[in-house]
Amino acid sequence: MQVSDFEYHLPEELIAQHPADKRDASRLLVVHRKNDSVEDKHFYDIIDYLNPGDCLVMNNSKVIPARMFGVKKNTGAKIEFLLIKRKAGDIWETLVKPGKKLHPGDSVMFTGDCGGQLEAEVLGYGEDGTRMVQFHYDGDFLALLDEIGNIPLPPYIDRKSEEEDKDRYQTVYSKEEGSVAAPTAGLHFTKELLEKVKKKGVRIAYVTLHVGIGTFRPVKCDVVEEHQMHFEEYHIDEDNAQLINETKKNGGRIISVGTTSTRTLESAADENGFIKAGHGNTDIFIYPGYQFKVIDCLITNFHLPKSTLLMLISALYDREKMMKIYEDAVKKEYRFFSYGDAMFIE
Repeated sequence: MQVSDFEYHLPEELIAQHPADKRDASRLLVVHRKNDSVEDKHFYDIIDYLNPGDCLVMNNSKVIPARMFGVKKNTGAKIEFLLIKRKAGDIWETLVKPGKKLHPGDSVMFTGDCGGQLEAEVLGYGEDGTRMVQFHYDGDFLALLDEIGNIPLPPYIDRKSEEEDKDRYQTVYSKEEGSVAAPTAGLHFTKELLEKVKKKGVRIAYVTLHVGIGTFRPVKCDVVEEHQMHFEEYHIDEDNAQLINETKKNGGRIISVGTTSTRTLESAADENGFIKAGHGNTDIFIYPGYQFKVIDCLITNFHLPKSTLLMLISALYDREKMMKIYEDAVKKEYRFFSYGDAMFIE
């Protein structure tokens, strides 16, 4: 299968640079797989497509302010960090710019507006040119990071992070800190909409997958099957695993909110599609031909051309039909990517 099979033309002006005025006011494209039809709705209409006994599965990972701007100790050179993953204690794998200026033994100082300080010591090299760094500080690391760091907006959002991003690039149910990118399908839910969902008899389960930098990395090979996914850490506790499994046993639908929830569920499932609670690391790569074990439906955003996420949703539906839907969405001027509109594949 060729990566070029997942290419489509997207005018730059359709890449959402800011969120919608209200979370649930985004547009919603409903895809009915049974009869190959689509409907144009708004996200608050999602309630009409959920049934009592269904289970929404959401990724409750919280985005950390992972982008940091500091100066190299001794030289004063400006350095940008993007934290990727905590390895152990205060040691993080980090993307750095400009990379040629940082070597093992170097240190970078970060100072917040309120005087908080972090010092990062470069220990060595990681994968793909990253650096392994150890932070030194007084006090609480996450509190200092909140003061010093910035929300790491995706590279296709062509602006610096603003005050609104601290709230809007975070789901209303985010809880477990650790992601460098938001599980964006969940950004459309409001607390009020979630209450309506519960009142309708739809159950809500939470899983945790910390979204890594791999979500931004392009597929560099020409053949789909040759691509290697980066590992991401996930966790499902006993209560939520039981809730999901009970839904399946009772004949309810498992509706995954986002591709990260999907990858978590499919990684944690046994051969019969039942979820095993616990921690794990997954590099699961879902593309056409994959047989889903757990999920029945998917709420998702519109994804980048030739991306692994577009391949995942094409595995849930027919690739050619999905590419046609994307072409039509462009004509209808849907908004694309993280702050864009949503799709419900039922």
